[in-house]
Amino acid sequence: MPASTADTAPAAPPDRPVGGHPQRWLILAVICLAQLTVLLDNTILNVAVPSLSREMDTRTADIQWMINAYSLVQSGLLLTAGSAADRYGRKKMLVAGLALFGVGSFTASMAQGPGQLIAARAGMGIGGALLMTTTLAVVVQVFDEAERTRAIGLWGAVSSLGFAAGPLIGGSLLEHFWWGSIFLINIPVALVGLAAVVWLVPESRNPTGDRPDLLGALLSTVGMTGIVFAIISGPEHGWSSTRVLLSAFVGVVVLTGFALWERHIPYPMLDMHFFRNRRFVGAVAGGILVAFGMGGSLFLLTQHLQFVLGYDALGAGLRTAPLALVIVVLNLSGVGARLLPKLGPPLTIVTGMGLLAAGLAAIATLGAHSYGGMLIGLVVMGMGIAFAMPAMATAIMSAIPPDKAGVGAGVNGTLTEFGNGLGVAVLGAVLNSRFASLLPSAAAGAGSLPAAVAAARTPEDRAAVADAFASGVETSQLVGAVAVLAGGVLAALLLSRAERSSKTAPAA
Repeated sequence: MPASTADTAPAAPPDRPVGGHPQRWLILAVICLAQLTVLLDNTILNVAVPSLSREMDTRTADIQWMINAYSLVQSGLLLTAGSAADRYGRKKMLVAGLALFGVGSFTASMAQGPGQLIAARAGMGIGGALLMTTTLAVVVQVFDEAERTRAIGLWGAVSSLGFAAGPLIGGSLLEHFWWGSIFLINIPVALVGLAAVVWLVPESRNPTGDRPDLLGALLSTVGMTGIVFAIISGPEHGWSSTRVLLSAFVGVVVLTGFALWERHIPYPMLDMHFFRNRRFVGAVAGGILVAFGMGGSLFLLTQHLQFVLGYDALGAGLRTAPLALVIVVLNLSGVGARLLPKLGPPLTIVTGMGLLAAGLAAIATLGAHSYGGMLIGLVVMGMGIAFAMPAMATAIMSAIPPDKAGVGAGVNGTLTEFGNGLGVAVLGAVLNSRFASLLPSAAAGAGSLPAAVAAARTPEDRAAVADAFASGVETSQLVGAVAVLAGGVLAALLLSRAERSSKTAPAA
């Protein structure tokens, strides 16, 4: 029986320069600029939640969809975008992605209501999908094995910076401008990125690659949307309601259909044989849950800092900055790149995810009523993310043949986006359920914290509303910590078994 494609990596394609591209570090800088733009928009909207709640009269579920529309569209299209990049050219997809992202950002800044903003965010997700698949794929193409781990570590540092610095940049803009400025800031960055990509980035492709799997893209998007819609709707409409049960059923059925479709077509968007590789599966499990904890916790933190502790948008953004700073310092100093070969992927990943879980638990238990405890948790979270994310990206890309680099980057990006969306949905649902159950009778039925505060008539009721929200945040963070820790243990076990199997396997 022939070996699985996940276990056998063919020789590098001829368009990848031996020893690395002579301008590889400058190309990496351009790639990181494009990646930074995309990932900022995963979290930059979080600090605008109070402004949007006031100006658009939105409910918590509307806010979750504004955030998740971007992630869900990216998640559904990343694998198809990666396949298209491999076949038609990674540079072309970078240019198209930057252009679409810039147009979508302008449209979002002009939105007049929740529906328009959700649609614009979904449009931005199309450009983001093209960008996220091609950035990591280009890194793999222009760096040889000797430098690739460090390059992926730097790429991961910028990725984490974009994810964690969104609240800081968004808060700074909202201090002086209206909420639409958080989208307009993308346009000059997209224009600079376009010029740099056209000038510097070499074209690379796999001309014999598979044609895009459009039905697979549709099935994966519909399936994931159905599941996340059920999670978001559960607290408001009831977990046993027809809306929630039907949405969850459709999501599960469609995702099952997606898996069956991918197994039986000659040009799968996601080769299911990859899942026979324990190293790939371990990195997949860890990647989803790191993004789950990071995305969900930032969604909760920015609201907690503003609604409960009373900071403005800029103050909230500044107080989440230590998370980004720790990640950047550790990765730019090369700590993660040096740690990975010494400890190995399993131990590096379980250490990182254990620290991330400990940080989430510290925020839940120590930061409910003051920033001091929250600061400790943010620093510990940053250390965990700096160790775990580059190790998992390296594990995923090393488990996929080099001529499938775009698909590999699509898998990595899909995990990040789906984990982020799932974190916002699940931890947001836990928050909403706990918050609703603890509200005083005067504010019962309120769909958001501002609505509950407005309904509260006495200082005692307003204090009870704030305590209910703080309790909901604490419970949500603890749920996230448990999920991340479990994912770290699972990823480490699978990666360890994969390493032992590769060492004991007989030589071909």
